[in-house]
Amino acid sequence: MRGRGDARSSRALAVSGSPATWHPRLDMGRLLRPRSSTGHRNLPHVFLFFLFVGPFNCLASYSRATELLYSLNEGLPAGVLIGSLAEDLRLVPRAAGTQNQQSQPPERRGAPWNPPLSFSLASGGLSGQYVTLDNRSGELHTSAREIDREALCLDGGGGAAWGGSISISSSPSSDSCLLLLDVLVLPQEYFRFVKVKIAIRDINDNAPQFPVSQISVWVPENAPVNTRLAIEHPAVDPDIGINGVQTYRLLDYHGMFTLDVEENENGERTPYLIVMGALDRETQDQYVSIIIAEDGGSPPLMGSATLTIGISDINDNCPVFMDSQINVTVYGNATVGTPIAAVQAMDKDLGTNAQITYTYSQKVPQASKDLFHLDQTTGVIKLFSKIGGSVLQTHKLTILANGPGCIPAVITALVSIIKVIFRPPEIVPRYIANEIDGVVYLKELEPVNTPIAFFTIRDPEGKYKINCYLDGEGPFRLSPYKPYNNEYLLETTKPMDYELQQFYEIAVVAWNSEGFHVKRIIKVQLLDDNDNAPVFLQPLIELTIEENNAPNAFLTKLYATDADSEERGQVSYFLGPDAPSYFSLDSVTGILTVSTQLDREEKEKYRYTVRAVDCGKPPRESVATVALTVLDKNDNSPRFINKDFSFFVPENFPGYGEIGVISVTDADAGRNGWVALSVVNQSDIFVIDTGKGMLRAKVSLDREQQSSYTLWVEAVDGGEPALSSTTKITILLLDINDNPPLVLFPQSNMSYLLVLPSTLPGSPVTEVYAVDKDTGMNAVIAYSIIGRRGPRPESFRIDPKTGNITLEEALLQTDYGLHRLLVKVSDHGYPEPLYSTVMVNLFVNDTVSNESYIESLLRKEPEINIEEKEPQISIEPTHRKVESVSCMATLVALSVISLGSITLVTGMGIYLCLRKGKQHHREDENMEVQIPLKGKIDLHMRERKPMDISNI
Repeated sequence: MRGRGDARSSRALAVSGSPATWHPRLDMGRLLRPRSSTGHRNLPHVFLFFLFVGPFNCLASYSRATELLYSLNEGLPAGVLIGSLAEDLRLVPRAAGTQNQQSQPPERRGAPWNPPLSFSLASGGLSGQYVTLDNRSGELHTSAREIDREALCLDGGGGAAWGGSISISSSPSSDSCLLLLDVLVLPQEYFRFVKVKIAIRDINDNAPQFPVSQISVWVPENAPVNTRLAIEHPAVDPDIGINGVQTYRLLDYHGMFTLDVEENENGERTPYLIVMGALDRETQDQYVSIIIAEDGGSPPLMGSATLTIGISDINDNCPVFMDSQINVTVYGNATVGTPIAAVQAMDKDLGTNAQITYTYSQKVPQASKDLFHLDQTTGVIKLFSKIGGSVLQTHKLTILANGPGCIPAVITALVSIIKVIFRPPEIVPRYIANEIDGVVYLKELEPVNTPIAFFTIRDPEGKYKINCYLDGEGPFRLSPYKPYNNEYLLETTKPMDYELQQFYEIAVVAWNSEGFHVKRIIKVQLLDDNDNAPVFLQPLIELTIEENNAPNAFLTKLYATDADSEERGQVSYFLGPDAPSYFSLDSVTGILTVSTQLDREEKEKYRYTVRAVDCGKPPRESVATVALTVLDKNDNSPRFINKDFSFFVPENFPGYGEIGVISVTDADAGRNGWVALSVVNQSDIFVIDTGKGMLRAKVSLDREQQSSYTLWVEAVDGGEPALSSTTKITILLLDINDNPPLVLFPQSNMSYLLVLPSTLPGSPVTEVYAVDKDTGMNAVIAYSIIGRRGPRPESFRIDPKTGNITLEEALLQTDYGLHRLLVKVSDHGYPEPLYSTVMVNLFVNDTVSNESYIESLLRKEPEINIEEKEPQISIEPTHRKVESVSCMATLVALSVISLGSITLVTGMGIYLCLRKGKQHHREDENMEVQIPLKGKIDLHMRERKPMDISNI
């Protein structure tokens, strides 16, 4: 069965006018029910089709409408086999004697047709964008344009009909996504109209995504435990089924909340925030966390957003006074409208829940109410009328602080009136700094010696000496302003810092010689300036993350503080200019994320800056450095530096000798990058050193037994799980001269041949035939006669190349008898040739009348003198061509030097070259290879019956 993308990529069902049958190859996946192609709703399309095909209408009796169903995963590369129409339609030859389709081998099924079948789409349409159809084989493959299920079906909607050659269909009530094609099978006598449906299966290629990056949920502070609040803007995942959004979770539950997910009838999941503890806005009014949506793919993909849980206020606090009673002293000569005291209650609630009104209790006498006025909003008590002589010395003012739906808080102001016989000193202020309702406002960055106010001290009686001093703590000084008398200047003495102290209360005190004191209270409120930049908790933020992380992965939450107040202390976060574009930093929450997958092999360390900027004018900022280290995962297989390796090794190489180094690398780090090498096959012969990658042979190798070896070496890394790769190793053995020539004929030193005296000179008598197991020059054999014995043995000659023995001279009457020739068979091996010897016995006579006599001669040890002459074989020289090349180079040089004499120089050069070439050719014809005679004479040969050799 041929592969189709992956093990689940396609399935097919053929439906026609006859009962539906399943193709035996297509047993994968779940079964698709056959669907009749003659339904009423398809009749208009069939009619349109026959209008289109025109001349084929008359062949309706031979055609059958068929429907094929396939399925495959989205996102497959180009060239993946979806299905074979010829096989899935069970198209078999109609010729007589053809075997049954199932009994034929796969490569013969469906062929041949005469005329051959042709497959084509009914019209051009969009077919080339998603699938390709082979016109001859009928194989349907994916095209170069990737199939994206979400782009095809989620955007296009459902209900597309069979219009054109290809269309897209998705059902709103199901998760199916179909590509619809019309295919024609020709020629006319085998015509078929095939409807092809390709169901696109979803893969987990989309991560959940929230429609907004900031989600806010408000919870009343009195919400009971287990209160459920739906989180608006749930995450959206274009994938379907298990690949869609499955669950939600919070990065930090703060010990107060949890999440639950509810699924409606349409399968949509909505996250719900559940309150798990008692809330108190006055303790904490806001919780910030990250909500993460996760799908059910493998591996799962995630999306995130910032979830801000605000705690809304309820009226659960009432006004409270810090004291139950205050004592106030008023002089009888006090000026009308002078504030004598102020009461202030606190309410921890917000807005209308914290509105406070101040009123007198009904127990306060009307005379006291008329003398002292109470401001209902501010709680300031002022002298409302002039103090007369009949006014009571003591007034008890009971004041109520009223809040919405609360029992009033109560405070008592005990006012004592001191009757004045002498008029006290007067303190008249003239403010230089900004003053509102007795409060002086100074900026914290005001310089030292900043003037605040002038004070004039007067004695209404005009007869007492008056002194003045400053009472209270703070960076202030009251000094006489010369040259004027009784004029004093209040000014600052040190730099002021709002972050250390915001409010001062001092008093200018004047007294006369009678000991009568007058005090003027001055309240100084500092105004904050943007004099502090945000400060990161750490100037260097070191982070780690594993490579191949999920998109929008959380890295850390940055936090910087600013000692300034209000908007001057509000901090926003920004990435520095050196930060890569795929890092994101939430300007409000400071959450740092990475939007893409990181690859340690591409880049292991990232170092960039982040800024914390406040909202002051001008804004201030500080910078921290983020050092991110990408941790390694075992995502790279070992990689050989070559696709395959070839080594040339001389045979008889010693055992465990170094053949060559197999170099392999692994881009991973640490244990994931450790690589172990092993020989997969023929490990009984070869071994490899894991550390060095050195390939060795355990035994000596013989080229004559096996000339080459093919090995597969596997590299396995140390990761969990381990990854591996293999490479092909080819070892070619180089021949060395380790085999002497083997004489095959004659078979024995005791065999002989009958040579008739009538044999003509030049006639072949016999031959010596030998072979050599080596190759190349090691197997080039030369024959020579190194010993002779007989009446006239020099009458015979041997060809050094072929080993043919011929008669050189006519045989005489005296040449009758046994001639013995010792033949040496030598190779041309390097560095030392090897050889063998054989005895050739030639019996010259008309007949063999006495064999026992000849055999007795053969058994005698021959006394043969070894000749020193060695076999000679002419070898063509190669240096003649070199000489010619040198001459041509000389000609080119001479032609460049002297263009005027180019004809003469060229002619002379050619003449010299040709002459030298002839001389070398004559020398080459006389050149012979001299091979020294070494070794002992081998007389072990098989016996052979005599043969008659004559010139016929």
